[in-house]
Amino acid sequence: MTDPWTSTDALGEALHALRMGGVFCARSEFSDPFGLEIPAMPGCLMFHAVSSGQCWLEIDGNEPLLLQPGDFVLVPHGEGHRLSSTPGQAAMALFDLPREAVSERYELLRHGGGGRASTVVCGAVRFDHPAAHHLVRLLPRHITIEPWSAGEWLPATLRFLATEAQAMLPGGETVITRLADILVIQTIRSWLAHNPDAQTGWLGALQDRKIGRAIARIHHDPARAWTVAELAEAAAMSRSAFAARFAELVGETPMQYVGRWRMQLALAGLREQHLPTADVAAKLGYRSDAAFRRAFKRHVGFAPGAARRQTGSR
Repeated sequence: MTDPWTSTDALGEALHALRMGGVFCARSEFSDPFGLEIPAMPGCLMFHAVSSGQCWLEIDGNEPLLLQPGDFVLVPHGEGHRLSSTPGQAAMALFDLPREAVSERYELLRHGGGGRASTVVCGAVRFDHPAAHHLVRLLPRHITIEPWSAGEWLPATLRFLATEAQAMLPGGETVITRLADILVIQTIRSWLAHNPDAQTGWLGALQDRKIGRAIARIHHDPARAWTVAELAEAAAMSRSAFAARFAELVGETPMQYVGRWRMQLALAGLREQHLPTADVAAKLGYRSDAAFRRAFKRHVGFAPGAARRQTGSR
């Protein structure tokens, strides 16, 4: 009997992994003229939701993007960027401006010359799961959702987020975190559904009915001593057809993917969860610490101890 708790939807599991390991939000109250320089935040996904007024988003190398009420934009790769009243406006560094701390993860920022007012809810989020890191790496430099293209969910969620950000009632920080969670995942889902780039490579493989089922099994039980034959059976394909299809979509053999996936989990365990090497080895099905260390160095290029010292890198 199939375990009802084991998902066969690999893309759904990757999106589920996008549940945030950390979130920080700010209500930014701007007045023209204004310019805000937001520094690079490696390993973070940043977002901006315009509640009122307007602002320009500038990422070096991209055309300036006008954001208006109801617009929501993701900057997935933690790149430094600017929010301003007009493109090219002189900008103040975020951490040089006074900010009012409302809670540990929420603050108010007021900046500008006293002219037309604009309000933007800004956030930075982190993810802990390797599937989230892998998915985010494949996203474009920014994703913008406009209210006319998203249906009612976007303006309704943004209104709710803006209300909570303004009121800061008891439990407001938790509500804002959950709403940010929904906004990020829904925005990425929209991009996945409508962008041709999401139909190829690893993302295309996740959405393939048969190959995606095999990938979901690998993700669900990475410690298992998988064979190509077992994965082909999970995909309801012959061994040869499965191996060829998997390599075509993913760009590597099934066993190479299993090994690389284990090492991504190992990196997360060492860097972010600060687990002992022996515990990581056991969780991933290695019979000895020494065997894990050899496999880790072969795949990653350095020893597990060096990975632990690189805490916060990706």
